[in-house]
Amino acid sequence: MDRKSAVEARPVSNKDRRRPGPWPPAIEPFVSKTDHSPHELKSWANRTGFNHNFSGESTLSSIIDEGGEDAAPQGQLAPTPPPPPPGKGVGLDMEKGLGRRLGNRGASKVELEPILGQRRTDADIGPAADLDSELAGLKNVGRKFEKEKRRIGVEPEVGLKEEGRWVGNDLPLRGKGEGKNVNERGNGEPAMTMGSGDGEAKKDEVEIDLIADPPEPQITAPLKSGLMCELTENPGFGRLFLYGIQHYLSLAGSLIFVPLIMVPAMGGTDGETANVIATVLLVSGVTTIMHSFFGTRLPLVQGSSFVYLAPALVIINSEEYRNLSDNKFRHIMRELQGAIIVGSIFQTILGYSGLMSLILRLINPVVVAPTVATIGLAFFSYGFPQAGSCVGISIPLILLILIFTLYLRKISIFGHKIFLVYAVPISVAIVWAYAFFLTTGGAYNYKGCSSNIPSSNILADTCRKHALTMKRCRTDVSVAWKTAAWVRIPYPFQWGAPTFNFRTSIIMAIVSIVASVDSIGSYHATSLLINLRPPTPGVVSRGIGLEGLSGILAGLWGTGTSSSTLTENIHTLDATKMASRKALSFGAVFLILFSFVGKVGALIASIPLALAAAVLCFTWALIVALGLSTMQYTQSACSRNMLIVGFTLFISLSIPAYFQQYPSSSTLILPSYLVPYAAASDGPINTGSKGLNYALNSLLSLNMVVALLVAFILDNTVPGSKQERGTYIWSSSRNSDVDPSSMVPYLLPKKVGCLFRWAKWVGS
Repeated sequence: MDRKSAVEARPVSNKDRRRPGPWPPAIEPFVSKTDHSPHELKSWANRTGFNHNFSGESTLSSIIDEGGEDAAPQGQLAPTPPPPPPGKGVGLDMEKGLGRRLGNRGASKVELEPILGQRRTDADIGPAADLDSELAGLKNVGRKFEKEKRRIGVEPEVGLKEEGRWVGNDLPLRGKGEGKNVNERGNGEPAMTMGSGDGEAKKDEVEIDLIADPPEPQITAPLKSGLMCELTENPGFGRLFLYGIQHYLSLAGSLIFVPLIMVPAMGGTDGETANVIATVLLVSGVTTIMHSFFGTRLPLVQGSSFVYLAPALVIINSEEYRNLSDNKFRHIMRELQGAIIVGSIFQTILGYSGLMSLILRLINPVVVAPTVATIGLAFFSYGFPQAGSCVGISIPLILLILIFTLYLRKISIFGHKIFLVYAVPISVAIVWAYAFFLTTGGAYNYKGCSSNIPSSNILADTCRKHALTMKRCRTDVSVAWKTAAWVRIPYPFQWGAPTFNFRTSIIMAIVSIVASVDSIGSYHATSLLINLRPPTPGVVSRGIGLEGLSGILAGLWGTGTSSSTLTENIHTLDATKMASRKALSFGAVFLILFSFVGKVGALIASIPLALAAAVLCFTWALIVALGLSTMQYTQSACSRNMLIVGFTLFISLSIPAYFQQYPSSSTLILPSYLVPYAAASDGPINTGSKGLNYALNSLLSLNMVVALLVAFILDNTVPGSKQERGTYIWSSSRNSDVDPSSMVPYLLPKKVGCLFRWAKWVGS
């Protein structure tokens, strides 16, 4: 191919040149007083003379831009390579020019902080010049740099690759005698340098490799951050078994204790409690595998979420079910199934239609934090009142969990933080054994009283006051182990055909939005925890749509609550350092197998209720903490955010308390811990429609619904910068110039992706 001859650059006279100042100039370091403030950085740059065309503190670049003694001729191009086209490796494309002109400041772009996987757009690259002119210019620049380099003892380098991301305009310096390249950020690859044009790489010269084959793009997380197992890693069969089982054991409190609360409140027997637990294990295992292949593909366990527990308790305590005696459990379960199916269909449409991609622009950490926190705060009236019914085992259990998770969290045994990861199952096993010895030792035996007789049938006053203690503390009260079959496979419609009702369906449809916001927070927090880019709106929509499908399965099988991402996944991932999708799916298979063994559900159903409530006190507190931790992605010290979050938390507790204060019209006296969930039938809203009254009173008595509504309005109407609202980090993957290789972990398998082409999500 013919090449044009090089064009000589216009010479610069000595009178046009300005002498540089004292070398090297003293530049004060940049110290950020607030998080991600571009105004502070610009102010520091103007004050110190920092040249924003380069991300490194290169004073040589300042000399060139100011036309110093060794400046490059006007029109000369700086050796800054353009980014490669999508799907290509790192290299120099000679057809598009080598960089931008040194004197062309109008085309420069200030890049405050390079973002992982992001490439510079075409607008950042100056017009291309002739190839020979570029090479000649590079030779001149190399020769003119040599004198100044030898005088000050530094060597400029042009970094092209930093752990899979582009640093297109970086020009960091390296002093003589430093053995490690400053542009090597952990990958050990040398930076590319500029040549002097004599054909050999010398010690004090820099060179550019214009012929090297471009390497393949990185498709895995650039940093490991202490993870024992990466997202796409296959650690082997032995570790797959270990990592998979430990992940679900650490989530035991969230997976199995929801039925222990719901089924007794629904009037169910011990055998029905065991069957519901087995169904929850089956649906959790199936939906987790589905999410690993068809959802966001993040290592997140799906299960019976606490988001749906409060609205389920509201429906359970409806007036028409309070005095129901015959088949009360089945009537309420069928009502819940119908509401869950309708709400999950709405969530599926929300995800796969692409509406979630639009709503996602208005959902930021300031909205997610108080919404998730109130999910745990909603049960403050239930937690210790239930656990306090048997303080002899509940308080030791709470103290033991706190000791393991706080005081012994750093103790490792064979390289594993046993006490932190297995805090809940170890504590439950110890206290359960302790309660067994108390029961067999006669600590809960009272003269003339039997633990198998309900308190309503006890005529003696001395036995009536001990009935609750015997029921909540003794380990031999449940008959589930004796009556359960060894093999039982849960099946759809096992409780009967679902009942569809407009008022309960509206409640679950609105609550599915709250569950989606909760899942969005889990998606972003998990991706950053395992060193991935935040998921794009398309990936989030895909995950929400699949959670809707998972909820439909939960409604068909009859778990009592819908299935969604468990918020406690974040704590588990941080504790176990295990992010393998394969290990998670492997553990889900064992979860499915355990659901077929009827004795497993019966054993869990035998846990005393006070012991389960004590575990949930810790679990709900953990959800509150994880929700508030979302504020780390914002400027949490900003008065705007503090006022929004503080007011949202307060009003989300106060408004439901107003709705819950209205006395019940039913003659049946509810336990005190269920009174907050009886406002649906007795609330202050009274319109012409009973169904609308029921739905509005129910929704406004739910803390997380009020929190989402208030936080959503305030965050999207009160002015605030992207840094203040947290969109600076969360929305980085929404840019059009994101490197496709950084999104590879989110891609669907090739044989599966073609099945979802009909979906309308964007940016996946």
